[in-house]
Amino acid sequence: MDASTEIRLAGVSYAFGDHRVLNQLDLHIPAGAIVALLGPSGCGKSTLLRLLAGLTQPADGTISFGSRLVAKAGWAMAPESRDIGMVFQDYALWPHMTVEENVAFPLKMRRVAHDERESRVRRALERVGLGEFSKRKPAGLSGGQQQRVALARAIVAEPRVLLFDEPLSNLDSELRETLCRDMALLLRQLAITAVYVTHDRREAEILADHIVHLSAGRVDAIRSVTPSSGEIA
Repeated sequence: MDASTEIRLAGVSYAFGDHRVLNQLDLHIPAGAIVALLGPSGCGKSTLLRLLAGLTQPADGTISFGSRLVAKAGWAMAPESRDIGMVFQDYALWPHMTVEENVAFPLKMRRVAHDERESRVRRALERVGLGEFSKRKPAGLSGGQQQRVALARAIVAEPRVLLFDEPLSNLDSELRETLCRDMALLLRQLAITAVYVTHDRREAEILADHIVHLSAGRVDAIRSVTPSSGEIA
């Protein structure tokens, strides 16, 4: 299986009652690209992420991951069938589990053998710089460390797509920039297709290959980023 996959949205619409949040949106994300969705509140960023995750269904249009159709009007493939990982704003860690148990959970659900599960959890924690924290509970970690645990859990199953819902918004600005740079480096090492929702232009510039500006439910502009400088090309 490839490490990543391209994403295509064609004519995708979604509405809350009479309010159309997404309006015939078209977007192509190349395999292995890191794309930041940027725009004001209500522009459709989070709705688009929920559609990619399979948490809701489009009213119109189609969504494909590579050659697989994952959503169309009135139908959506279940999230667990999409080969995705998700990182949330609130970390979504189980407080009664240790760090390694939190990270291992997706593999247990997939019934991965014990020895392989231990190896993959160890490797994921080392990748996010938390190899020595495996036996701790989330309450014993800082906010930045908890978000690293959430990232390790998202990558441990080796998904083809990673989705981020404003994962750094609860952190202070200095820590946010440091963690953002670390995440950008890791994502490029893994070559996983990633979609990152943020209100923060600086985060988008540090992390993304391409910044997609949304406005009134449509793509307003797409700009490429020069990774070496963090500046818009």
